[in-house]
Amino acid sequence: MACILALDQGTTSSRAIVFDERGDIRGVGQVEFTQHFPQPGWVEHDALEIWRTQLAAMRQAVAAAGSAAADIAALGITNQRETVVVWERATGQPIAPAIVWQDRRTVAACAALRAAGHEEEIRRRTGLTLDPYFSALKIAWLLDHVPGARRRAENGELAFGTIDSWLVWQLTGGRRHVTDASNASRTMLYDLARGDWDDALLGLLRVPRAMLPQIVASSGVCAECDAAHLGRAIPIAGIAGDQQAATFGQACLAPGMVKNTYGTGCFMLMNTGAAPQASTHHLLTTVGWRIGGATSYLLEGSIFMAGATVQWLRDGLGIIGAAGEVEALAASVPDSGGVVLVPAFAGLGAPHWDAHARGLLIGLTRGSGRAHIARAALESIALQSADVLDAMVSDAGAPVAELRVDGGAANNDLLLQLQADIANIPVLRPRLTETTALGAAYLAGLAVGVWRDADVIGAQWRVERRFEPAMPDGQRAALRERWARAVERAKGWETA
Repeated sequence: MACILALDQGTTSSRAIVFDERGDIRGVGQVEFTQHFPQPGWVEHDALEIWRTQLAAMRQAVAAAGSAAADIAALGITNQRETVVVWERATGQPIAPAIVWQDRRTVAACAALRAAGHEEEIRRRTGLTLDPYFSALKIAWLLDHVPGARRRAENGELAFGTIDSWLVWQLTGGRRHVTDASNASRTMLYDLARGDWDDALLGLLRVPRAMLPQIVASSGVCAECDAAHLGRAIPIAGIAGDQQAATFGQACLAPGMVKNTYGTGCFMLMNTGAAPQASTHHLLTTVGWRIGGATSYLLEGSIFMAGATVQWLRDGLGIIGAAGEVEALAASVPDSGGVVLVPAFAGLGAPHWDAHARGLLIGLTRGSGRAHIARAALESIALQSADVLDAMVSDAGAPVAELRVDGGAANNDLLLQLQADIANIPVLRPRLTETTALGAAYLAGLAVGVWRDADVIGAQWRVERRFEPAMPDGQRAALRERWARAVERAKGWETA
């Protein structure tokens, strides 16, 4: 039976999964890597450590599957998006640590561009809001702060890539420098209308064209993995950013379908079809995937703190010993007792986009305990997601029938019931929640004929559990109104 090897390079670990043609998992590998926080608001990774852990994970997965390399028809890649690596073309050595998507060091640069009146032009061309989240200003920061880097970049000596580009470079021994359209659309350098790098944006954001990768389709053979890595040369046939891959893996292949991934952050995406749709509610317009010359587009709402909020309960407050304990603790009380947590530890993402917001815990009384804080943390994830869903429904001008969910926290039944209650929508958890890696596998498998077409992929999706709304309307309205008041108090805190 033909198999696909999917590389899932995430924010905290490098993973790899072997899928068979039924979409079932045959083998998994995972290796965590180090997070670096050199200054408040800075987040860095060692790009070489990412490569080493990804190589180890893919070898683990193949071994666990009991597969020979000959069984693997293609390799697909999905990756943490917006994270920036700049390396020397001659040696493949990074010139500095990778700047991670969570990093906020370019807040001042964003403010300067906003003050100069460039925000609307950037949004119109890219579909993105002007925020430190995206790649372009991270690249410019590296070129300005690493001695000689800007000159070397202009001379073509340096290469830039998001993590997909970095992995392809390493997998091919430096022979291929590519990115797919979905990752390119997250850099703030990509013109949605033309589907290519934009010279005006490159000039405005001070990024030399000579360091950019070639843009390729999300599904299609674009390179070949060196035989030294797995014992045989394997086509690299699928690439997509993690949230686009998860949307594809959730089979949200028709306009109006929505998925939410509960990972480090929360990422909600709606398929809007063959044309980009501008948002009037501060959502992002982004490429979903490019297949056979046709591009599908998405609306996206990005929430910075979801699973990371639970990690904060564990590591910051110490009120749980392991992330898996939060559900039982939160379920030990009927509600949060009026406690509200706004987890704006790295600012607020959609639909607010306030880089100056900061975390807020409010509504505490002498009766408040660790269980109320834990429940408020889970409610905060569901409330942030409900705000984004409301914005999507308004932008699309049509109701959403259901919300498909995945990610690590989607295994938390209480969270998903809260999500259904607060958003007032059925929440569907699929039988297979490894949808990010599955999406990368599907994109690669389509390119080499393991799956015939999107209809076959859609038919493989299966629901494991459906969560129906059960909260009374009055209780829901009161909860959301209290949340909205707390969010307003968290905004703009850093400049207060």
